[in-house]
Amino acid sequence: MTLPRKHLFHLPEDVIYLDGNSLGPLARSVPDRLDTTLRAEWGAHLITAWNTDGWMAAPTRVADRIGRLIGAEPGSIVLGDTLTIKVHQALSAALSLRPDRRVILSDTGNFPTDLYMAEGLIAQLGRGHELRTVAPEDLAQAIDDNTAALLVTEVDYRTGRRHDMSDLIDRAKAHGAITIWDMAHSAGAFEVDFAGSGAEFAVGCTYKYLNSGPGGPAFIAVRPDILPTIQPALSGWMGHGAPFAFELSYRAGAGIERMRVGTPPILAIAALDAALDAWEGLSMADVRAASIALSQRFITQVEARCPDLTLASPRDPEERGSQVAFRFENGYAAMQALIARGVIGDFRAPDIMRFGITPLYLDESDIVKAAAIMEDVMANRLWDDPAYHARQRVT
Repeated sequence: MTLPRKHLFHLPEDVIYLDGNSLGPLARSVPDRLDTTLRAEWGAHLITAWNTDGWMAAPTRVADRIGRLIGAEPGSIVLGDTLTIKVHQALSAALSLRPDRRVILSDTGNFPTDLYMAEGLIAQLGRGHELRTVAPEDLAQAIDDNTAALLVTEVDYRTGRRHDMSDLIDRAKAHGAITIWDMAHSAGAFEVDFAGSGAEFAVGCTYKYLNSGPGGPAFIAVRPDILPTIQPALSGWMGHGAPFAFELSYRAGAGIERMRVGTPPILAIAALDAALDAWEGLSMADVRAASIALSQRFITQVEARCPDLTLASPRDPEERGSQVAFRFENGYAAMQALIARGVIGDFRAPDIMRFGITPLYLDESDIVKAAAIMEDVMANRLWDDPAYHARQRVT
């Protein structure tokens, strides 16, 4: 099969969807799969479905399908909870692996929730840890022998700027630091080789490029050789060595099972499992090549048509993820005007207009048409309508 695969997604007519980097669209296979899970499994089998329908094994089985997309070894990745929880799990484990160090290193371009979780964990531990943030371009040089953990999101959620993860991981290893690689904007966007990188942890959400739906489950991958050494801080019953023995004290499960926490969200995992069918037969190299071609076309079109917009993303495609961002003083209003005309992107403060380039369901005609609508909005100041300036809760 070739790209794009629009027929596999439910996309409203007269809409060009450029926000798959924030929430992927509904795969057409998901409603039937959810109906089966609801009626034929939960409805017909009730609680026995945990055994008869494989619910208990779903977090690892479906996670291994993601593992193929991020280069994680089978059995080294598991689903469940949210990305915020997975960041906490990875960071607390990382600090326990380096008990003599106190610095958590990140950058000012990181997604705020990662930094918030670090701050909260530091306060909880009360052992004098420090969250040190530097400018993204200074991150590599800031890694030193005091660094316990490097907490980094590969792609900047605002501009799409991409870190050189190979270099950062190598530098962290040279200084004995643990790497936590946030793949929220990497998984499903371009080629990733977690196993080959040597990183200790990777975490990510599934509702962006993997199209699992709002609030879809997150994943955590752990380098297999360190799994036996990890004592999970979030010691939930699903991570216990024998959950249904109901022992009064925690003992960690074998392998990646120990990174499970609470009861898995079966409906959400079923939706993800169905959505992942769209990736069958595709190579991430082909997806990436299509993404770059569409991104370059988009930049060329927008810059030619909309001189008031300034490219915020790196111009070199190798230095950005699968999104393109432009700066505009009235970016929020301009984005609302675009959405009203069927071009859906989103806005990030203070002035970033973001556009996800997702080749599973976008083609060149979509890109050109979106740029033409942007030209109309900008050239005729259609954004300068009071209705478009009223901020909604989600931007």
